[in-house]
Amino acid sequence: MAEIGRLLTAMVTPFDEEGKVGYEQAQRLALALLDSGSDGVVLAGTTGEAPTLSHEEKIRLFGLVKQAVGDRGAVIAGTGTYNTAESVELSREAEFVAQVDGLLLTCPYYNRPPQGDLYAHFSRIASSVPIPCILYNIPSRTGVNMTAETTLKLLEDIPNIVGIKEASGDLGQIGRVIAGAPEGKYVWSGDDQLTLPILSIGGHGVICVVSHLFGKSMKQMIQAYLEGDVVTARDTHLRLLPFMSTLMTAASNPIPIKYALNEMRVRVGGLRLPLSEAEGEVAGKIQQELLKALPVDIAYPIPA
Repeated sequence: MAEIGRLLTAMVTPFDEEGKVGYEQAQRLALALLDSGSDGVVLAGTTGEAPTLSHEEKIRLFGLVKQAVGDRGAVIAGTGTYNTAESVELSREAEFVAQVDGLLLTCPYYNRPPQGDLYAHFSRIASSVPIPCILYNIPSRTGVNMTAETTLKLLEDIPNIVGIKEASGDLGQIGRVIAGAPEGKYVWSGDDQLTLPILSIGGHGVICVVSHLFGKSMKQMIQAYLEGDVVTARDTHLRLLPFMSTLMTAASNPIPIKYALNEMRVRVGGLRLPLSEAEGEVAGKIQQELLKALPVDIAYPIPA
């Protein structure tokens, strides 16, 4: 099993011209991301358009990418949904059939469970598999914030819950989790723009979008900070900040990153409804900020 690591790319799901999952291109993309500094990839998360993928597509995607990656990097499968029983079933298949290295479990969206039910939901899923699980708190999308107290109880009580991807934007809450987390339990930033601030209060790393194009830079920023070179870390952060902001604000993720990848001749295709491709003013804004950030530091274009 591959070590999870500090820099994970929340990978887009490539689609072909007919809107079908491009499994071979997903394998190529995952390998290119590892070559450019990522320690692993997260599949079928927000950036991977999980709500539009079927159960069967997810399992096939998990298995084929893991087959291509082997032990070169971690493959983390997004298996958390708003249905606990469905999440358990998908998680078990991801572990047993696809043999992934870990799971990403998002807070249930739409039904907004109270804190005690969040605890029960995550406990049930994590206890159904032997592999590491990363919680994912993103209240802007799910409509519910998992408190520091609930997170810490899960980290303390459930051995294979190894950490959390925190995208609440609340550095006070994130700091309380970091301060109270048991040894060997980690916090990954869920917002590229907050990676360095979260590292500065003891965070472990980031589950990242901008690393599709600037993986080496993100890796170097993390390493520079860990080595005490805060000036280099700061300068890298500030250089990428405008583009990171554009990826999250120009349109709903993953519209901007898919546009940017296609502009760089990385054929990841379009999006599935209810999302559609960037155009007009939105496309112009993404292109403008991408041009400012060039050159990218990954060996693209990859074969299509």
